[in-house]
Amino acid sequence: MTRLTILAAAMLLAGCAAAQERPATTAQPAQPAAPGVDVPATALPTDVRRTTLIVRDIENSLRLYRDVIGLQVNYDTVVTTSGVALPAGEPGAKARLILLNSNDPWVGWVGLMQWLDPKIPDPGPYPLRMKQGGVVMVMNTEDVDGRCAAAAKLPGITMTAPPRLQVYPGRNGGPDIRVRGCNFFDPDGILIEMNQILK
Repeated sequence: MTRLTILAAAMLLAGCAAAQERPATTAQPAQPAAPGVDVPATALPTDVRRTTLIVRDIENSLRLYRDVIGLQVNYDTVVTTSGVALPAGEPGAKARLILLNSNDPWVGWVGLMQWLDPKIPDPGPYPLRMKQGGVVMVMNTEDVDGRCAAAAKLPGITMTAPPRLQVYPGRNGGPDIRVRGCNFFDPDGILIEMNQILK
């Protein structure tokens, strides 16, 4: 077993992008992350580290997640997979793994993974209606109209709603939450909600 194989297996099992631990204490924001959501007085036991998407065409996915949404590639390699820990593909298959981050250097990352040799069979067209087990990824941006318009031009994107005002009840009796957002399926059937928080 090569060092790269061991590293890849550890990353897939632990959800880590590097062999280092997150610092025990991190700087807390001065204000709540959102109205009605307080910063925990003590660190919670778990961070939502990353969501990894198994994709048909990783270059096409990069055109969305990197070029349109604006995430930054921080890792790009070919790994050997077991087919067990991550139950996909055949044991010993090669897959390309790309990790992208937004503004936080630790949480909220997106992974893209495409099996190269042998390939995973294409499942065919994805459904255009969601059901149990479906995934919605909500992302925040300062230019929702521009990013939604650019996403709509990419191959494989299915827009389900153009940018429009959405109003949600506030948390804990607080003011309404007002966002402008659009919704679309990515090239592999993951529903993306792009939001811009309004004052």
